[in-house]
Amino acid sequence: MKLLRAATITVASLERSIDAYTTFLDYAVVEESVTSAELAASWDAPETAGRRYAILEPASGTDIYLRFVEQPSHPDYLPLRSFGWAAIEICVTDVLAANARMQNSPFEIIGPPREIEGLPAIYPMQVKGPDGEIVYLTQIRDNLPSYDLPRAATLIDKLFILVMGCSDMTASNRWMERHAGVQMGREMEIVYTMLARAYGTPVEELHRISTMIHGRDVFLELDQYPAEAIARPRHEGMLPPGVAIGTLYHPAFATLPGPWLVEPTRRDGPIYKGSRVGVLKDPDGALVEIVEG
Repeated sequence: MKLLRAATITVASLERSIDAYTTFLDYAVVEESVTSAELAASWDAPETAGRRYAILEPASGTDIYLRFVEQPSHPDYLPLRSFGWAAIEICVTDVLAANARMQNSPFEIIGPPREIEGLPAIYPMQVKGPDGEIVYLTQIRDNLPSYDLPRAATLIDKLFILVMGCSDMTASNRWMERHAGVQMGREMEIVYTMLARAYGTPVEELHRISTMIHGRDVFLELDQYPAEAIARPRHEGMLPPGVAIGTLYHPAFATLPGPWLVEPTRRDGPIYKGSRVGVLKDPDGALVEIVEG
């Protein structure tokens, strides 16, 4: 059972984001509409009601989606400097070809292709999108000993990991296990160039990260953020800026304890497909949307 379903990103201009992701990441729009009051309430974001959104799928047609919700940018939001959903990770067939495509695009290369010591199975790069959203583009070379990793079917394919920045990674791991019904994977310390640059710390400094899994499916990365990180600034009644919501399937939805922001209900559309949906808020305020599998 593959649990990752969607990532929701807030954007200042829906047209600009659609153009960037369809032109340079080969995504395609599968739905455009406005957010209902009911859905906005489930996100604890009532001011999002009536705002435009678009849902996009990858070129491979895999039903793991990106959703853009249009709202004003926040002047105090800085990527990687606040707790919550921090980045999305998309698999690619050839990271060097993806890097070449990013050269003349609206995506700023903030981490060129670089092999990670101790993790030869993955070959990542990182870019920053038009609204400051962080996107990893990762070539998968092999499975990890305990996990299966997806292979891209097109140059730039599907979302396969969501990355979260935490004030207390261990507490967040435990919360995810209890409330989202996933399991702790692996904890490690790595050189994390992007975080070092974001906080002005030595590049060689090690940062603690961990993975969350379901069976052999690894789909969440939780990062321990430095003490200088802050709570995500946000407009009153709106979604958090940047990557705002992580959406997961769960095959044992009825066993999850909540507490749900509102009572789970059935919802239609590409992401939900008529299933029951509930939303949780983690200890740092990140929105975790769960669809009944």
